[in-house]
Amino acid sequence: MTAPQALLDQDGVRLTVLDAVATVTLNRPAKRNAQSPAMWRALTEAGRLLPGSVRVVVLRGEGKSFSAGLDRQAFTPEGFDGEPSFLDLARGSEAGLDAEIAAYQRAFTWWRRNDVVSIAAVQGHAIGAGFQLALACDLRVCADDVQFAMRETSLGLVPDLGGTQPLVGLVGYARALEICATGRFVHAAEAERVGLANLVVPAGELAAATDDLAAALLAAPRDAVIETKALLRGAAGRSYDEQRAEERAAQGRRLRDLAGLGE
Repeated sequence: MTAPQALLDQDGVRLTVLDAVATVTLNRPAKRNAQSPAMWRALTEAGRLLPGSVRVVVLRGEGKSFSAGLDRQAFTPEGFDGEPSFLDLARGSEAGLDAEIAAYQRAFTWWRRNDVVSIAAVQGHAIGAGFQLALACDLRVCADDVQFAMRETSLGLVPDLGGTQPLVGLVGYARALEICATGRFVHAAEAERVGLANLVVPAGELAAATDDLAAALLAAPRDAVIETKALLRGAAGRSYDEQRAEERAAQGRRLRDLAGLGE
């Protein structure tokens, strides 16, 4: 049996690749995979290191929780060793603060690129930044003990790691506002009902269910999946007629390719 190839293991992030499937593991189980700027840089690096042969990326958390969110050390006056504290950032220029948050966001943006399909395998707590990281992925397979919550407003903050748009897209504006403004927990049954979870399974079956979904995604030809994902991702921003035109253009490319006439 082929062993996974390890490409990254630093700052609480491990990246392994086995054939066409990459697995990114949050690996700070003692802290419930609490996140830090160093972890975000490692997650960004994981995206850069993906081989071109990868078609599916699985994101998982080691231990009982997917991710309990931002490490609370971020809110102490000293912050993290070697990092500017959030208080220092707030005292700096607007441009500097904007650039720092933009750098943080890069850890959350690459999961939806068109050449891969990303799956978050979520168990236990997925809170704040953890919730937003799950939302960054295309699909979510959840254990029946999952607890989603967006707790930023309770800290006087807003969700700023790219999670607001996918949340509204999945559950609608009114429910997204209620979830974010109250900071309440969304458990497995509701997550599946409102569209946060593609699938809910017993916790002991999470890995197998995720593997099954990855295998199903690999069954179709890669270029067809890439074109379909691009169509669906852009659909909300197009008119009906614009979307039909995009469908025609994509189908033309597929037919030419299947006929051996592609570039």
